Amino acid sequence: MSNRFATRWAGCAAACMLLAVSTAGLAQVQDAAKGYPSRPVRIVVPFTPGGQPDIVARLIAQRLTDSLGQQVIVDNRPGAGGMIGSRIVVSSNADGHTLLSISGAHVVTPAVRANLGYDTARDFAGITLVYNAAYYLVVPPSLEVRTVKDLIALAKAKPGVLNFTSAGTGSATHFGGEMFKARAGIDVVHVPHRGIPEAMTEVMTGRIHMFMAPFGSTVGLIRDGKLRAIAVSSAQRTRMNPEIPTIAESGLPGFNYDSWGAMFAPGKTPRPIVDRINREVAAALKHPEVVQRLHAIGMEPAPTTPAQLDRFVAEQLKLSADLAQRAGLRPE
Repeated sequence: MSNRFATRWAGCAAACMLLAVSTAGLAQVQDAAKGYPSRPVRIVVPFTPGGQPDIVARLIAQRLTDSLGQQVIVDNRPGAGGMIGSRIVVSSNADGHTLLSISGAHVVTPAVRANLGYDTARDFAGITLVYNAAYYLVVPPSLEVRTVKDLIALAKAKPGVLNFTSAGTGSATHFGGEMFKARAGIDVVHVPHRGIPEAMTEVMTGRIHMFMAPFGSTVGLIRDGKLRAIAVSSAQRTRMNPEIPTIAESGLPGFNYDSWGAMFAPGKTPRPIVDRINREVAAALKHPEVVQRLHAIGMEPAPTTPAQLDRFVAEQLKLSADLAQRAGLRPE
């Protein structure tokens, strides 16, 4: 056997072995997808019951139980800004039987917390964005401000005098306020509170001058005249309050800062399983009853492909890091 022939034969043999291994691996993945799910599916919500990620998870779980043919349960594991529940999902078997339903905290927490125990970009497989919801830029009725332009003009006339609040340093409401502050070019002081209710109370009393507040906690107070909403943070006006303009159309073009939620699986979950869950969740989000329930609480269904969600997360991680830097925050 000539050296040239022996070399060619060895190369062909190696290629055939690689092809056989690849084919076998692909077959195993496809077999796993065909048998999915083989037991009950758990959706971990890393927050207490009643919040947006929990409400949406329960709506979806009801639909998935029927479409997947296995019981889908919601498991609330609150703590550490979503880190505890996220760690549970990351450490679970990557077989699609443990999922994560989480809010924008998914991309905010890495900007302010060290030692997460996971890599947000690497250790999760995006399934789909689930919903979008606007924040309402609210001020106390006692403040002589009725538009975004009024607010910016007042803040610039009194640098360092006005303040804004949040549900805590490093929260999504904090970063929303920081984004408005940066885009408007104003000098306002951040006064954090321990949660949404406390922040709302301080705005209503007039001790706080502005708040980027979640819809669900705000709409009743706006209706009752206890808060004045001067704009919404989303790119489009809301279905519930179409008379309230967006921040973008009120003088800050391109401004868009939504509350959002998404669903993830452990990072090494086989793609066919991710795609199957994506299709089922997207179908659930289009069900008329689910759509109606979401619209009633100011949320818009927003299904995406897994690749679109992964790109969105990468963009949001960068935005959160930039806003944390502007606010002088470092992971602790």
